[in-house]
Amino acid sequence: MADELGYQAIKLASWEVLGAESHETNPALEWPQSIEVYDKMRREDSQIGSVLRAVTLPIRSARWSIDPAGASDEVVELVATDLGLQIKGQPRVAPLRTRGRFSWGEHLRMALLELPFGHSYFEQVYRMEEGRARLRKLAWRPPRTISKVEVAEDGGLIAIYQYGTTGGEIRIPADRVVAYVNDREGANWRGQSLLRTAYKNWLLKDRMLRAQALTVERNGLGVPVYTGAPVPDGTNLAERKDWQESEKSAGLTLATGFRAGDAAGASIPNGSKLELMGVTGKLPETDEPIRYHDEQIARAVLAHFLNLGTETGSWALGSTFANFFTDSLNAVAQHIADITQQHVVEDLVDANWGSTEPAPRLVFEPIGSEHPVTAEAISALIACGALTSDEPLEAFVRTSWGLPVRDPETARHTGITEPEEAA
Repeated sequence: MADELGYQAIKLASWEVLGAESHETNPALEWPQSIEVYDKMRREDSQIGSVLRAVTLPIRSARWSIDPAGASDEVVELVATDLGLQIKGQPRVAPLRTRGRFSWGEHLRMALLELPFGHSYFEQVYRMEEGRARLRKLAWRPPRTISKVEVAEDGGLIAIYQYGTTGGEIRIPADRVVAYVNDREGANWRGQSLLRTAYKNWLLKDRMLRAQALTVERNGLGVPVYTGAPVPDGTNLAERKDWQESEKSAGLTLATGFRAGDAAGASIPNGSKLELMGVTGKLPETDEPIRYHDEQIARAVLAHFLNLGTETGSWALGSTFANFFTDSLNAVAQHIADITQQHVVEDLVDANWGSTEPAPRLVFEPIGSEHPVTAEAISALIACGALTSDEPLEAFVRTSWGLPVRDPETARHTGITEPEEAA
């Protein structure tokens, strides 16, 4: 095979070069400022938090398992045990110990941080046990600790660098890195945040909220206005001026120091007046723009159903919106599965049996594909012969409906002939 003639990366890329590769036009969202901005967005905005949970929680709660896919029992058992996942088609076996072991649920949670930050890196850490390399953990490397990335001309990852705790940098080669990168294009190993398209709406909404709070604070109780007492009769010009200045000064002190409360009050001279003046005219509407920006933030991740009842549309469209959304979730889950398969499962098999050994597959049950477990459905499946009324099925039904465990000593004969006996 001939070598590549073209390239994806101009040179070994630092974050500055990768910033140019990503064609980011907003200085606030260039590395490393983007990490702080996206972190602020996900921590402080309720709609952003809701959107991220709507995207990540279904993926985290999906049923992940190891599909043997023709691999040997020994290989399948080692991979399933190290990842803490059940083997597809087999009863789940609880591990004897969980402390100090790899946690797939925790890893998946951290891997999904690629969505807000654009990337999430992990370092593979193994331990030797009975002559086998066992996965000890996938150590997360926070985005704010990454100093640069080393990339080949063909766009492949060579290494990542972290800021050293005592100065300098720590180099982690690519064969020890598991890199989850959202929407990577070419040599752009910083990826693109899921929140990038929602940034403008978040920024404008934040300003609207501040203006709304200021409007309430400034105009909620009115502005105190003091009108001074009239000048006493018979006062000459110089005394008149002094009186007016004295009233203005006293009135300003009273108005600026006025506070609402149970014990609030004021004492003023005879003839003076203290009023709380409201705003004349109509205050600017802020609720509608804030609601609009919330809707656009949800649209950015296809979570239209979060807007049902607020935006144009009806609840009848909910199933259509949900289908688009679950399709996008399945695409993200498949992306996670592909990266883990290539750089965790297959690396684990290669380290123990070599690159020619067949590897099992990391799979998940597609989100939104579950069917409701009802008595009518189970009865119909048994009647058509798709299911057999055996002890595991009875145990599942009892668990699903919160029924007591079957006691053979108190069981009563129903008189119904079992399918095996009828045959």
